[in-house]
Amino acid sequence: MRGLVSVLIPAAIVIGAAAPDLAEVQGALPGGKKAAVRLQFKMGVSVSSKNLPKDFIAKKGDLPRWLSFEDLTSGGKRWALTALFPKDKWGKDEVRHVVRWPKLESVWLISALFCGHGQRYDLLMAANPKNPEFFSEGDIWHIPKALLSPEFGGAATSAPARSQPEDEFDDEARIEASRAMLEYKKDKQGSYAAYRMRKGEALYSGVVMRFTDLVDAKEVNQLAARIAKRSGIKDVRSIQPGQVIKIPLDCLADPFQPEGSKGLAEDRQVRAEVRRTAKVEAGPRLAGVRVVLDPGHGGVDSGARANGVWESDFVYDITMRVRRLLELNTDARVSTTLRYEGIGFGIRDSIPAMTKEAVLLTTPPIPNDGESSSTGSSVHLRWILANHFFATPKTADPRKTIFISFHADSLHPSTRGSMVYVPASNMVPSKFTWAEKGVQVSELKHGASVNFTARQKLEMEARSLIFAEGLLKELRREKLPIHANRPIRNVINRSGKTFVPAVIRTNNAMTKALIEVVNLQNEEDAALLKDANFREQYAKAVVRAIRGHFKNG
Repeated sequence: MRGLVSVLIPAAIVIGAAAPDLAEVQGALPGGKKAAVRLQFKMGVSVSSKNLPKDFIAKKGDLPRWLSFEDLTSGGKRWALTALFPKDKWGKDEVRHVVRWPKLESVWLISALFCGHGQRYDLLMAANPKNPEFFSEGDIWHIPKALLSPEFGGAATSAPARSQPEDEFDDEARIEASRAMLEYKKDKQGSYAAYRMRKGEALYSGVVMRFTDLVDAKEVNQLAARIAKRSGIKDVRSIQPGQVIKIPLDCLADPFQPEGSKGLAEDRQVRAEVRRTAKVEAGPRLAGVRVVLDPGHGGVDSGARANGVWESDFVYDITMRVRRLLELNTDARVSTTLRYEGIGFGIRDSIPAMTKEAVLLTTPPIPNDGESSSTGSSVHLRWILANHFFATPKTADPRKTIFISFHADSLHPSTRGSMVYVPASNMVPSKFTWAEKGVQVSELKHGASVNFTARQKLEMEARSLIFAEGLLKELRREKLPIHANRPIRNVINRSGKTFVPAVIRTNNAMTKALIEVVNLQNEEDAALLKDANFREQYAKAVVRAIRGHFKNG
């Protein structure tokens, strides 16, 4: 290849996909041996470490069976790309990429693999103005040298910044700033909220993820397409600053509903409660405070997986770090819902492989069955266990109860940073009892039934919002990434359903939050979660947020 990094690689041999979301090939290595290369939906490229030459491997120390794309040297990355895409042409001024796996490839993926960062997707689309955003086999994408990663002899610069001035506002001010950008109008197709696009914004993030409750990548893209059609936009890449976007009212989240709507009234009721809610005295060492920590997923359930990272072990490590810091530095009573067998409550700097044994700390302990299992009992046993902890012995002041569940998200790869979910008071039941045949644990006696008054539900959401805001302030202080569009939310909207996660919906804690620490689909976020220093820094921010949530003398 002229002008770009050159590696001579024999042709790859396709062995087919093991699953609809997985393509695997055998790439021929220098010297005649072969190594497997995988392209997996939402997880990117990974390479078998078996037979791989040392000069293809950037990762130090013991090697896992599969190396992520980031664990390879520039030569190893180039070899993997050639194995996966043998029809690509690497020329002096550009790479001519031929789509081979249309169900697995995306503009973001091509940008991440060839350009060094997924956030160059919009520049890549601009360089290919006639290409549809949704792929077909044989589509040609031109990757000019100016966008190609320096690892491959290109001249791509750093990723573009996508922040907006209101990103630094607190939650209520952020909501009000965004709401002020909307105008409520009506045309022949019905009522809508009009928004004018700003420089550097994309329809899916600047509009859908800001003004609606959707976060799932596929659903965000589908709604973006619907809104584009409603706005008379034929090509989303042609949107210019100032373009009027018409958002159907039925898509808007409650804070952005028009005046007089039920959703807006309920949101303002909660905001008013936040302003009325005072901190509770706990002193500098959190006297009388009861904390329950819940590491998401675990054991057989890895949770989200992408970019060589899986959710369960890494959020467990953050949870254990929070536990350790609270026990060392405060008088708060701390419990966790889950324990990893063989690891206990210890912390780890290196997490080389998934831990497959975890038990819920019920009486007797029960192996975690996975949060998406047929019974889903582990999800419910977590809040039941928490309710038992709060009741035995009963916490003197219920306002001193706090529950935190730690997770890592899997969203559109252009988004990154923490998001915090709190329970929407209007989605919490007044009464609920969980009963599952075959599950016999002593914690059912004090934990399986809940009764909430309307006043309690409102106060729970308000205190949870206050904690979430305090956590974001601590994360900003540490310069840790925060989700750019409404990082605090009170519902999840997925597959046409709006709900509050069970662990915070039927939980007796007065303050409760589900924290999505990072977005694993974002390569920078995934790399952070793998870093023990980040996990310790994050745990310290959480502990400071807990301490700051209560009055200190």
